[in-house]
Amino acid sequence: MAGSYEGPGDYIGHHLTNLKAAAGDGTFWTVHLDTVITSWVLGAIGFGLLWLISRKVTAGVPSKAQAFFELLYDFCDNQIKDIFHGDRRFVVGLGITVFVWVFLMNAMKFLPVDFIAKGFEAIGINYWKPVATADVNTTLALALSVIGLVIFFSFKAKGFGGYMHELFCTPFGSFPLLWPFNFLFQLIELVSKPLSLALRLFGNMYAGEIIFLLIALLSIGGLFGVGAGALLHAGWAIFHLLVVPLQAFIFMMLTAVYLALAHESH
Repeated sequence: MAGSYEGPGDYIGHHLTNLKAAAGDGTFWTVHLDTVITSWVLGAIGFGLLWLISRKVTAGVPSKAQAFFELLYDFCDNQIKDIFHGDRRFVVGLGITVFVWVFLMNAMKFLPVDFIAKGFEAIGINYWKPVATADVNTTLALALSVIGLVIFFSFKAKGFGGYMHELFCTPFGSFPLLWPFNFLFQLIELVSKPLSLALRLFGNMYAGEIIFLLIALLSIGGLFGVGAGALLHAGWAIFHLLVVPLQAFIFMMLTAVYLALAHESH
């Protein structure tokens, strides 16, 4: 496994390299095929199962699948209702979407680091990074989508004039000379939101992948290394039983907080 590579650096670098396809002349646009395919497949599986459950919802005694769905909905609704006041149906639906999708992408971390890599190498694909949230392009795309909704709901809740007034007259006042400073302050706040969303999730998942790979390198140390690696891998995986859902939960809650702020007037 790890011994088939030239060294630890080559092993770690190989597993953290995406399968890429260049668009155009390849000088600017590059698509990470493994990230796109993995995230969309997991999304289709997760939301496909939830859709099938929703088709069989009954007012009578619920099935185990329906009970699970109701538990998931109640969990998200109870967390969001203390943050978002008013009609929160869309926000709860968005929260469930974010939580489930991010959770599934994070959960790919539980697969052994060489399991997927060796499988794809057997069919001639040398690079495939399975944890989509360990790619900053995924987390940044999710964060930008959330901020797009924040801007949309800011216009919807406050109107064009109200939102422009907030951008140029908050927090230092409406005196015309202060407009550039207000706008700069608001712009920094707006840009910091997707960065905080994206980098927090990416940093945790990427760092976790590196530690899993470092643990896997112990397998080249003979029988003792294999035993120590197995114990450390099990311990780190158990720790990620908390990290994986926690990061999905944090992303969901920050999404709800930002949308709630979009509906508030200054």
